[in-house]
Amino acid sequence: MTAKRTALYPGTFDPITNGHLDIMARGAKLVDELVIGVAINEGKKPLFSVEERVAMAKEELAPVAKATGTLIRVEAFDGLLVHFAESLGAQFILRGLRAVADFEYEYQMVGMNAFLNDDIETIFLMADPHHQAIASKLVKEIARLGGKINDFVPPAVEKALLAKFE
Repeated sequence: MTAKRTALYPGTFDPITNGHLDIMARGAKLVDELVIGVAINEGKKPLFSVEERVAMAKEELAPVAKATGTLIRVEAFDGLLVHFAESLGAQFILRGLRAVADFEYEYQMVGMNAFLNDDIETIFLMADPHHQAIASKLVKEIARLGGKINDFVPPAVEKALLAKFE
């Protein structure tokens, strides 16, 4: 019997973007179970509460789970990523890369995570070229200044984001 392949895709997802969803959908095809770990991360002073971010992710990922047949769960977490991955029984951490700056940061994280638990592998997926410029921080700034964000986030997320700035 083959062991269940579980991956953890962590992030703040404040808000979840089309770029995140692309990585999630592609990653879901590689594993039996994908856990989206929504980092509480109060140090980043998120615009949305952790409950709002979890709810948005669940809503957006329901069609992905149906289309791929992959079990997708969304859970909030706080603390070390490796400890959360261990608690899930995850063999993989899934990460998306947009640019060289992402690679430099992720390279350091892989080294540290491997030092903490070398049984958990990190899988990198390159961002789709259509989504490489999308960053939650920039999307929030565009929305705050009254710009169009519909190309960067799903409609329900756009509505929630615009409501925050009304």
